[in-house]
Amino acid sequence: MPLQDKYRIAVLSAYALVLHGFEAILPMPIPWLRLGLANIITVVALLLYGFRTAMTVTLIRIILASMFTGTFLGPAFMLSLGGGVASTLAVGSVHALSQGLFGPVGLSLIGSFFHNAAQLALAYLLFIQRIEAVLLISPVIFLIGTSTGAVNGLIADLLLKNIRKPVPDKV
Repeated sequence: MPLQDKYRIAVLSAYALVLHGFEAILPMPIPWLRLGLANIITVVALLLYGFRTAMTVTLIRIILASMFTGTFLGPAFMLSLGGGVASTLAVGSVHALSQGLFGPVGLSLIGSFFHNAAQLALAYLLFIQRIEAVLLISPVIFLIGTSTGAVNGLIADLLLKNIRKPVPDKV
């Protein structure tokens, strides 16, 4: 892997970790609720540098964030890893198969759906094992996830427009 690619991955991972940390200090009405701000960076990485970079950034962010918070290999880590990998695989596949039909907002919504679906499936399989509990909470999860996915997609779109904008020469 060229040094420039390693640098990009390191910078994007750092941005994702900062967003993850910022999100962790925000007061949430529901204790386990996350806004998924770090997923903005996953969408940006995918659209700028491709699937491999997006998946690498996702994995680095999840592993390092769990080490910083002391949840590595615990239940929260398993749910985060499952959701992150599923959503990155989904947005990467949709982006590749649709040949750019979906922009940042569409990809973020798809990622949000698959992230939440994977986490609910893992919660059921590994921890809850009561389908009624999962089905009861699913509408709330998907409603909030759709909302935050749309907002995160809009932010990713704004970032991409500003990143791609040429820098004017100074006179």
